[in-house]
Amino acid sequence: MSVLLDLSIFPVDRGVGVSGFVAPVIAMIRDSGHDYRLSPMGTVVETDTLPEALALIERAYAILDALGCERVYATAKLDIRKGQDGRMEGKVESVRKQIGQVAC
Repeated sequence: MSVLLDLSIFPVDRGVGVSGFVAPVIAMIRDSGHDYRLSPMGTVVETDTLPEALALIERAYAILDALGCERVYATAKLDIRKGQDGRMEGKVESVRKQIGQVAC
């Protein structure tokens, strides 16, 4: 099984610059051992199971809660597929085969 999680989570009660709150969340994802890709608008993570993906969301919220955030905004999209893994890179490679190099 492969679960692709597209996550964006940040406080909305801490002013405009929130990278100081986002960075610890990204460090947690990095240290989780799951394959991930950071983008300007969120982070895509590939896990083996749905509970692993949901646990990352809970851990991300717990980090922001521990930092004193009173209001947190999050969006999460999930693509759950049985019988495959390595889809994060595979999806990009499929497009590359059709049109050549793409920015990632």
